Amino acid sequence: MEINVIGAKPVNVSEAVFGQEFRQDLVHQVVVSYRNAGRAGTKAQKSRSDLSGTTKKFKKQKGGGARHGDYRSPIFVGGGVSFAARPRSFAQKVNRKMYRGAFASILSELNRQGRLRLVESFGIDQPKTKALVGKLAALEATGRTVLVAENAPEALYLAARNVPYVHVVDAAALDPVSLVGADHVLMTVESVKKIEEWLA
Repeated sequence: MEINVIGAKPVNVSEAVFGQEFRQDLVHQVVVSYRNAGRAGTKAQKSRSDLSGTTKKFKKQKGGGARHGDYRSPIFVGGGVSFAARPRSFAQKVNRKMYRGAFASILSELNRQGRLRLVESFGIDQPKTKALVGKLAALEATGRTVLVAENAPEALYLAARNVPYVHVVDAAALDPVSLVGADHVLMTVESVKKIEEWLA
């Protein structure tokens, strides 16, 4: 299949990468897994067994006061936490085939909706934000925009860092969350070939 390149001839792309049926269940599973893998999982609380302090019975059994054993009970201020949180990993296993299938599904849906556009290059040789804003305006790329390039130059990163909702990603570091959350995705032809090789 062919995809139009802005200002150049159309390029042939793989049907298996840009012509897949959208699988919402698979994409959802991969996106949730990717986001969970980024969670620190370092939350920790102290249960009554982790607290310092005496276990002496602090009131007599009869003759006034409730029948309590120690002050570390969860019902007291400063006591332990019932079912205290422990450090844990939120990682979910996703097979490589599933991950790549979700990527192809996302790219195909972006292409169908007209949110994916190809360019020969971004033409940003100097770190000038004004030049990048003009390029994006000419391409009618509004809202959350992801710029994907193969070995993206530093000038492109510097030009985009002060533009709200514009994110520059190297083709090798592209992730499903960035693609799903983008209103427009602009890719260079070189980056498309790199992604096709990876998903082949």
